[in-house]
Amino acid sequence: MRWSWRLLLACLATWLLLALVLWLFLRGSLAQLDGELPASGLTAEVTALRDALGVPTVSGSNRLDVAYATGYLHAQERYFQMDLMRRVAAGELAGLIGEAALESDREHRFHRFRARAVSTLAALPEADRQLLHRYAAGVNAGLSALRARPFEYGLLRTQPAPWQPADSLLVVWAMYFDLQGHQERRELARGWLKAHSTAEQLAYLLPESSSQDAPLDTPDIVSPPTATPAQAPAWLGLPVPGKQAGLALRSAVGSNSWALAGSRSTHGSAIVANDMHLGLRLPHIWYRAVLQYPDEQGQTRRIAGVTLPGAPLVVAGSNGRVAWGFTNSYGDYLDLIEVERDPSQRLRIKTAAGWETARVHTETLQVKDGTAVTMQIAEGSQGPLREVEGRWYAVRWIAHQPGAVNLNLRQMEGVADLVAAQAVAHSAGMPAQNMVAGDAAGHIGWTIAGMLPGREALPQASFPYPIAAGLSWQGRLSPRDYPRLNDPADGQLWTANSRPLGGELYRRMGDGGADLGARARQIRDGLTALGKGNELAAYGLALDDRALYLAGWRERALDALDQSATATRPQRAEFRRLLKEGWTGRASVDSVGYRLTRAYLYALYAELFGGLDAQLGALEPGADFDLANPRWPVVVARLLDERPAGWLKERDWRGLELAAIDRAIAELTAGGRPLSEASWGQRNTSRIAHPFVQLLPALKPWLAAPADAFAGDEHMPRVAGPAFGASQRMVVAPGQEAQGIFNMPGGQSGHPLSPFFLAGHAAWVRGEATPFLPGPAQHTLRFVPK
Repeated sequence: MRWSWRLLLACLATWLLLALVLWLFLRGSLAQLDGELPASGLTAEVTALRDALGVPTVSGSNRLDVAYATGYLHAQERYFQMDLMRRVAAGELAGLIGEAALESDREHRFHRFRARAVSTLAALPEADRQLLHRYAAGVNAGLSALRARPFEYGLLRTQPAPWQPADSLLVVWAMYFDLQGHQERRELARGWLKAHSTAEQLAYLLPESSSQDAPLDTPDIVSPPTATPAQAPAWLGLPVPGKQAGLALRSAVGSNSWALAGSRSTHGSAIVANDMHLGLRLPHIWYRAVLQYPDEQGQTRRIAGVTLPGAPLVVAGSNGRVAWGFTNSYGDYLDLIEVERDPSQRLRIKTAAGWETARVHTETLQVKDGTAVTMQIAEGSQGPLREVEGRWYAVRWIAHQPGAVNLNLRQMEGVADLVAAQAVAHSAGMPAQNMVAGDAAGHIGWTIAGMLPGREALPQASFPYPIAAGLSWQGRLSPRDYPRLNDPADGQLWTANSRPLGGELYRRMGDGGADLGARARQIRDGLTALGKGNELAAYGLALDDRALYLAGWRERALDALDQSATATRPQRAEFRRLLKEGWTGRASVDSVGYRLTRAYLYALYAELFGGLDAQLGALEPGADFDLANPRWPVVVARLLDERPAGWLKERDWRGLELAAIDRAIAELTAGGRPLSEASWGQRNTSRIAHPFVQLLPALKPWLAAPADAFAGDEHMPRVAGPAFGASQRMVVAPGQEAQGIFNMPGGQSGHPLSPFFLAGHAAWVRGEATPFLPGPAQHTLRFVPK
């Protein structure tokens, strides 16, 4: 018995010792919040004042010193996140994670962004190179000042590699993948549809606009009516393999921005609101900050907003004279151009311009705890080459072009009015975004920020280009030709990832998968109803979860569930009862009716396009009909209204609707759950966590946000999914920042022991209108010249 107790005590002591070592290791990688730090290269003292949420106000005597301190803070709070972003962009993730990341690395290394970053850095203006070098020096100083490496590297049993100036450019290319990385799959999916459909069928099933669109330049988009084809394409209504449920668990695109002119605000300054929707994780993508330094006249510049760890710039925010925000533009920024390959000489290819010899680049992919892998990338004059089902294509992506990434956005820090802000936007090297901006004089405007392809117009639809079509575009569009709309008569602007224009100027952007338009319409109508308002009134639109678009689909389901459909089917009768009694008119967490309606809509998708998705997924992983045509609900509604004869195999349109309802019932009652418990909140529950939770689920209690139920969904301003939604909510008027509103998920720090881990997250979940500017300083860190 004594030896048993001794063994037990020894085991307990060992576990306590291991726990103590782990705790000390974690404590050692916490950021320093207070004190004085000697720093090489500073011209004068820089201070970083943190408030209770960890939001810093960084003040220095010049921009380079502020960049150094910003890099230091980013590294101490978010280095692992920065490392992931540069590795994802460069296709170097397997060197950190291991063989599991090889497939992702192959896909991303194909674009050779590491090499592009090195050449881009060399071509930047000297002032921009200096800024990146000072930022990188701050990053490496912040990393080396930690008493222990960031905890993620301890779990991976590796050391973090130093930050290089070119890595900050890779962080921007990582955003290209995030915001435009779907376009190659979209092109391939649309190419398959074109090869297996008639022109009439494509016009009907891939509409370029709909009655839901709410463009800025016209009340509606009036498109020529397309005739209903006599026959359906063979791929419509193919059997769904297995138990595939279509898009039932998918949250669509999102991001909103809107603005009120000074004539519509209570103080005369423009009000700009922005909630960029992205995938949600821990640590969070954005890092809040206020940067302060003197301008050329000695006046203090104060730029407040969100920064992207890995880059020294404020991405969206206010400089006191102009406020700006972004939403993804979903233009057509990638083309697949078919080439012919000489079977006897694999590097000899033929384009519309004639024969040429492709260049070959050999890339080495490092693999942690494994053997390095090499891959060869052939590249022609139109881009890198890839084969799909025996056809060869040049991938022509705007992200490959010189100038696709630069630091011109930093000029937003000093612009004085709307016109100057738009000039900066047109030269910015970033993924093309809708930019809504307003100035202190009350002017508001919309334009595209980032590079646009140098083409005057696009074909009616975007598909892979055949060899005979020639070059799709050359270089970038001249800034003078960018679409823009300033100071509308009604004093309001809005964007929501849908088609922003109804006229020919839209052809310069093209359709790269724009959203349906119902969300933009709801924002537009909400602004109109608002009349004259302040920041709090404008903020209320971000929390609008009214299910205006889904209400029509609820009515369709109720119509299908008539007495003959429910008489001998008790589950259908229960479905109908819950649609009527459990409907709140919102995507509220307690609404059963909303969830049933949504399940019905996506079950219709599965019945009509589920078999097609299996074929498109075999062509290219991730390709599906929703990617080819995000307006598919409009197509389904038209089919149900017109009920064309002969389109469905072995059933009629009413049979399709009832089959979709039965599919929805089966999905919602899986595992014996009663239909009455299928609330929207039960499905729409937070899964916001650190990537390590997937690798080590035991870490979830420490590395995940609470499992909160979210109100909101697609097709309404309050877009919310389990791991997708508002990455920040911002409402600010330039010159009136003290009245501004801001909240975001996650927190400033990615460290689970930090007081700023998840700080402010609960306010974001509740949608509280918390201040845009930092609160009183709780911590002071001083950087002094060494």
